[in-house]
Amino acid sequence: MGEVEFEGPPERWTALLPTFADMAFALGGGQTLGIQNHDRYANEAFDALPGVKHNQDDIVDLVSSDVDKELFYDMNADAHFIDPNILKLWYGWDESDIEEITNNLGPFFGSFIRRHSDNWHDYRYYSLYEAFELMAEVFQAQDRYQAFVELHEQMLETIEERLPPADQRPTALLVYPAGRSGTSFHPFRIDDGGVSTKQWRDLGLSGALAETDIGHYSYSDDGTLGPEALLEIDPEALLVRNYGGASESKFREEVVEPLEDHSVTNNIRAVQNDAVYNAGYLDQGPIINFHHTELAAKDIYPNAFEDATLFDRERVAQIVSGDL
Repeated sequence: MGEVEFEGPPERWTALLPTFADMAFALGGGQTLGIQNHDRYANEAFDALPGVKHNQDDIVDLVSSDVDKELFYDMNADAHFIDPNILKLWYGWDESDIEEITNNLGPFFGSFIRRHSDNWHDYRYYSLYEAFELMAEVFQAQDRYQAFVELHEQMLETIEERLPPADQRPTALLVYPAGRSGTSFHPFRIDDGGVSTKQWRDLGLSGALAETDIGHYSYSDDGTLGPEALLEIDPEALLVRNYGGASESKFREEVVEPLEDHSVTNNIRAVQNDAVYNAGYLDQGPIINFHHTELAAKDIYPNAFEDATLFDRERVAQIVSGDL
């Protein structure tokens, strides 16, 4: 970005990806004007906060060809928490478009930190809390940020206390559905280091791809794993994305049953042992991360985390509301 200046905390702002929308909301900045896709935004994590107002119907969908400059003028944001490279890469913007919106509306501030596998990304990656700290400077909300840091440290301490020994943790394969077959997936490496896989690393999962040469899904590499490849990898747990917020019955109908019914994939250990789990959303800020981590811990290690609270909804609500 270079040097970015703000006259004060932005009152009207938009994100594109949920990571930065979540951060700004957590810092007391209210909700984003726009989001890439409502289906990829964990609204239920915000709705679970007692006494905190969040209305997804007020958020504009920033999808595909609709992400043009006119829409940005309609939103009239003071700040845009979006990596401009994403607008160029995904939506056909050029540098003059970025400069126009910056000069006429407000600055861009943000970085694509979902994953580390895109070859176009040759600048620094930030961890979730490194980026969150910078956002706290923008909103002049370092006290809220520090409260989240303390709550996050408590969560990690609870995980460390309860996590089973390494030899009792399953090897896990993280995937995203490819097409509608129900048995073909894009692979994601848990050891990729991006924000989107933080919960799995924190929960000590061993990635089933770690000893293979199979790469992490990226914008330039949309390779897929079919039934035979899945069986060869043979994970003990299969984590399937793109079903965040879906009911258990929908997940079973669209994900689990096709794997059980296929003559090849029904031999995978994860399928045979009923260890196919809803892996939630692609992007996460601090609040969604609490939500994701708690769900994942209870799914994968039910005996260790059944009665654990990793997502302290009441405390998060207090921080968001400024009750520190």
